[in-house]
This record gives sequence, C-alpha cells and structure tokens, in this order.
Amino acid sequence: MALDVARWMLAELDREGMLSQEEAVSEIGDRFGEEFTPPNENGNLSIRTDVLAAFRKLTDETVVWERGERLWRKRERHDNPGRQQN
Repeated sequence: MALDVARWMLAELDREGMLSQEEAVSEIGDRFGEEFTPPNENGNLSIRTDVLAAFRKLTDETVVWERGERLWRKRERHDNPGRQQN
C-alpha cells in the first residue's frame, strides 16, 4: 500500500510540476487513510517513512526536495547533486 501512495504522489507531481508536503499530507490522509500520515515528534502530521522511501525509489534521479519551500519538484539542469536543494 505504501507503493500505491508513492505512485499517487508521483502522479500529482507530474500533473502539477511540484508537490507540497502540506498538500500531500492532507490528500494522503483523505485518500488512503490517516495511518499514512502519523503525527511527528512536534505533533504535526507527516508522511509515513515507508511511503517516503517508496517515493524516493520511484524518483531518486528525477525529483528534488526544496527544503525552504517544503515541496518536491522535477530536477532541473542547474540543481546541485543530491535530493535536497536549498
């Protein structure tokens, strides 16, 4: 089931060109169930780690995480190596 959620995340990213963490958490909870969006140590809803791992496997070379914006987007030529961009 984590892979299904990760595939949905990828489809949304492909459709919109980006995927914010806030939108993803909300939609995942609504579509797949709250068990996929547990609270983190700060009490905020998060995306379950197995979902994030599956999403990373699907997108490792093609998607980056914009830390400041808290969103995933397609990798561009000017991006630094690695997943996280600042």
